[in-house]
Amino acid sequence: MARQLDTSDRIQDLLNHPAFADFSRLILPWDNRTYDENMRLRNIGALLPYHSHVNPDEVVLPLNHMIDDVSNGKTVFYDFYTQAQKQQQPARENTGLFFFRGRPGAPLAVISPGGGFYYVGSVHEGFPYALEISNKGYNAFVLRYRAGYGGAIATQDLAAAISYIFRNAEMLGVSPDDYSLWGSSAGARMAAAIGTHGVANYGGDNLPKPSAVVMAYTAHSDSSSDEPPTFVVVGEQDSIAPPSTMERRVAALRRAGTEVEYHKYTDVGHGFGPGTGTSAEGWIADAIRFWGKFIKNSSGQ
Repeated sequence: MARQLDTSDRIQDLLNHPAFADFSRLILPWDNRTYDENMRLRNIGALLPYHSHVNPDEVVLPLNHMIDDVSNGKTVFYDFYTQAQKQQQPARENTGLFFFRGRPGAPLAVISPGGGFYYVGSVHEGFPYALEISNKGYNAFVLRYRAGYGGAIATQDLAAAISYIFRNAEMLGVSPDDYSLWGSSAGARMAAAIGTHGVANYGGDNLPKPSAVVMAYTAHSDSSSDEPPTFVVVGEQDSIAPPSTMERRVAALRRAGTEVEYHKYTDVGHGFGPGTGTSAEGWIADAIRFWGKFIKNSSGQ
């Protein structure tokens, strides 16, 4: 087994880890940025200015899960753009899917982390979610999308990733039926946009909408008359995505007949991620339960 990481390790230990040889830079949040490679992983929250309650132990745990998977011969990172597509738009080099396996043939979740479309906070809002989802038996993918190009481009990457998963479901060992989309902050805008307008609207294949959308703390307000069931969480003290803004969308969805579960947590602000040690702790398990109500295909479960 390859050596695992701990919070006393440095950024350079992550970047140079043999398990992450071809994609280590895409684990970290910023594109085309020079990192202080001597920074300890216990201080990785300093790389996530829009986030709070970053728990270094929760950062390292899913990284070690991926290390173990690679040591056992499993692929944990997939390109969803071809080399030709990357040559057409070189920024697509900064994309990919990290795969956390559940039971073979089980439904899947695609997770879009936040970062204000300036960076991708996978270490806080992607990998920890995926590990918990996979521990429940479901398959989970964390999307690395192009940062710095705004929401439309990022959502196109999400549509391309979903299309890739559907086309390669047998190879990946997942069921595309009853899939869910998860997102936090900017990532929640992306997930909700696909839920509202569909995959094809953003350049992907003509695919069904997700069976459920999980949205964490975003001010996204667009909606349609045909929204998937939606699970919504926000911190009471969120000044970036105020609860009042989210509540307006919740009300609009409910008026349209969409099933919505809404949670507002005390004493937390924006970007709380898994919420461990806060009033939001446990919300991921609640969201998994919510999604499960809309899974019709029980294959693998």
